[in-house]
Amino acid sequence: QLACPLDLGCHSVSTNMSTPGATAGAVATKKTTSRGRKVKMVQTFGRKKTAIAVANCTEGIGMIKVDGVPLELVQPEALRFKVFEPLLLIGRDKFRGIDIRVRTTGGGYTSRIYAIRQAIAKAVVAYYQKYVDEASKREIKDALMSYDRTLLVADPRRCEPKKTGGIGARSKYQKSYR
Repeated sequence: QLACPLDLGCHSVSTNMSTPGATAGAVATKKTTSRGRKVKMVQTFGRKKTAIAVANCTEGIGMIKVDGVPLELVQPEALRFKVFEPLLLIGRDKFRGIDIRVRTTGGGYTSRIYAIRQAIAKAVVAYYQKYVDEASKREIKDALMSYDRTLLVADPRRCEPKKTGGIGARSKYQKSYR
């Protein structure tokens, strides 16, 4: 068993959580446990090109998993530090009381990593706004925005479609005059 580099206790059992929906990037849901207690939960998403990552953030013990795998085992290893950026910027104490589960679809390795980091950052901001207080949410948001705006705001650039008369979006077939 690998130890989490941030001491978050990522290798632990968590509660049941799943709910669809999204408005303006985050949705607070009122799901109840088997004992009738309401679960504090927000759902956010991150995007990069065609990759989409959906993060479910609930009250918990500091566990963060991506597609069922602990955060410190995310592949590719070269981009793993990018996923840890929100945790390193905010500080591990802010993640102690919450669990985050991320599901990814579409895109390639790099765009998935960028979508995951955006989903995690947006999840923490939304959770603190909904269930903690506005001052700590503002502090977290300012720290993330001052480091990298793409942690909270999606990059709108997309691949331009190919057109007729050429091999790509803009280039045309070579023309011969003789």
